[in-house]
Amino acid sequence: MADQFSWGSDRLELGFEWGDDAPVHLASVTRDGAAHPVHAAPLVEITTAAHGNTPAADRIAHTALGETLRYVSHSEARTANGRLLTIWQAAEGVEASIAIEILDRADQAVRSRVSVVPAGERPLVLRSVASWSSGFTRPGTVDDDNLAGWHRINGVSDWFGEGRWTRAALRGIDFPRLSTQLAHSTHDPRGYWTATSDGTWSTGHHLPVAGLEGADLAVAWQIEHNGPWRWELGEDLKGAYFTLSGPTDVDSAWTRVVRPGESFTSVPATVAFGGDFTGAVAALTDFRRAARRPHPDNAAMPVVFNDYMNTLLGDPTTEKLLPLIKAASEVGAEIFCIDAGWYDDGGDWWPSVGEWQPSTTRFPGGLGEVIDAIRDAGMVPGLWLEPEVIGVRSPMAERLPDEAFLQRHGQRITEHHRYHLDLRHPAAVAHLDGVVDRLVNDFGVGFFKFDYNVNPGPGTDFDADSVGDGLLGHNRAHLAWLDGVLDRHPGLVIENCSSGAMRMDFAVLSRLAMQSTSDQQEFTKYPPIAAAAPISLLPEQAASWAYPQPEMNAEEVAFCLVTGLLGRFYVSGFLNRMTEDQRAAVATAVATAKRLRGEIASGHPYWPAGLPEWTEPWVALGLRGDDDLVSVWRRGGPATTELRFPHLAGRDLTVTTVFPRDLPEWKTAWDKATGTLSVHAGDAPTAARTLRLTTLP
Repeated sequence: MADQFSWGSDRLELGFEWGDDAPVHLASVTRDGAAHPVHAAPLVEITTAAHGNTPAADRIAHTALGETLRYVSHSEARTANGRLLTIWQAAEGVEASIAIEILDRADQAVRSRVSVVPAGERPLVLRSVASWSSGFTRPGTVDDDNLAGWHRINGVSDWFGEGRWTRAALRGIDFPRLSTQLAHSTHDPRGYWTATSDGTWSTGHHLPVAGLEGADLAVAWQIEHNGPWRWELGEDLKGAYFTLSGPTDVDSAWTRVVRPGESFTSVPATVAFGGDFTGAVAALTDFRRAARRPHPDNAAMPVVFNDYMNTLLGDPTTEKLLPLIKAASEVGAEIFCIDAGWYDDGGDWWPSVGEWQPSTTRFPGGLGEVIDAIRDAGMVPGLWLEPEVIGVRSPMAERLPDEAFLQRHGQRITEHHRYHLDLRHPAAVAHLDGVVDRLVNDFGVGFFKFDYNVNPGPGTDFDADSVGDGLLGHNRAHLAWLDGVLDRHPGLVIENCSSGAMRMDFAVLSRLAMQSTSDQQEFTKYPPIAAAAPISLLPEQAASWAYPQPEMNAEEVAFCLVTGLLGRFYVSGFLNRMTEDQRAAVATAVATAKRLRGEIASGHPYWPAGLPEWTEPWVALGLRGDDDLVSVWRRGGPATTELRFPHLAGRDLTVTTVFPRDLPEWKTAWDKATGTLSVHAGDAPTAARTLRLTTLP
């Protein structure tokens, strides 16, 4: 009989089992008293130079070590914010422990890490260390169709096309019935479905957030790393598993030599559970709120005006900025950020960045004159900064040693006319600390937009066991640098930007206040990006650009403003050129955003029109709270759509318009039996509304 124990919270209990002939595995998930037994798959999966896969494959599950590890002990402890379970296992030459944490304010999600140490005199040459691995289907037999009814929900991104999500049945083209049990040695299938990221754009294509949904259980996960990662789905003869990992040898040239007396710990990964995917995302949302670095901005959420998007586009001057500062203040903005170009004297700033000294030609009276104007207008001054790069023509390129940059075979890596700092080196850190401290102390900057526009590739071979190991060291040093900046300047508000959202991971977002969700400049293409963003990050961090322009009609202005309303309100546009009515609409949207801040910072996202589709005419994002807030966009197509609210079915409710309230009201009809709201948009083919759904006693 297997040994077993259970652990968790009042709402989530995980059951673990093992035996003399079997490693520890997750055996059951119990949510709110409902038990879900799951297929046995090793909880810890590791590949080394000496231990690969069985059968031979380039998976990071079904590893030889994963199968041969055996239970040693486990312990439970209270932490300052929750509960911690540690399980130790061992095999010949290897000891491994997995630390699993539940936070008190997020009791349906677990965060895990795996630590590995050599047992004996021989070093371990690590090739992958998964942070979490478990089955998700019910225990079955060779003859069962274990994947029937299960769906994969995952997203991809691109510059201008961030967060495009799909739902696909697992049983089908990705996982056909192969009948490998008929092979001469009864092999498990070798195939898998995987999403990976390499380099430093952690969300440059595949996303580290994804999920699985069955008939009565769903999981959502995030890999919390600002560098390479891999998640993997696969099946064996009796069930299916998912495995979450940081960098690996097969994907990102990562190997690590761990010598006796040393240890290695994997990157964090968090798994959240729900009755469906929306419920699992809600549990993940709770975890993100509980795990964020404490900061006044988490609740304050000041409205930001940024001069870049569809406005100055990297060409700020005193003459251009002063009218915008006045207009932004008049509509109620609380932070004014001067975006790219403020340091450029020569007109070709891209290859010369890195010294971060204010331009004298752009600001004849000095940058301080503009900063003072922002402060005098009642706003916090902000600056754009791309801290991790040095342009090939920058004076800093000669002042810093080669060792302060990512390298290959002794040469600095160059990408798009930039060198990339290696934040493992003290000279690189000292340079960036000096820049930030100078701008904060000399100019009173209280907001930074940290941009990141290059991807230097697999890593650096300088002072590292592998190029991937060098990059992992830099990734972790980058996070430590961010912590140091905020330790020194605890009130500083920092936006995460990376060519739109190419590095939109929780490792960074657990530290920084907000995330610009895209660089998309065509306003009708932005709604699916804005609506999908809360799958990947907190609604209150999701800064989707609201950039109305003077040439727009009233419905188009409102459309742009609704795009940013159920997130961190982030305004741009030539406000100074607008009519009085247009500026009044922006001011009303800003005032509305301020009133909604508390509801946004506590709401849970859902999608009443289904997962946002890139070309669908209707897109909707809901936030569930005491009332439900719903933003709805129409981009052509039929004038009427139906939105689904199954959690409100059977209840009476009223529907009111939150914004805009001075344009024709959309007609709605509520069918409480089905939980369906019919919405009629009127005559405007491009229009949007934010609605409030209030249930009646």
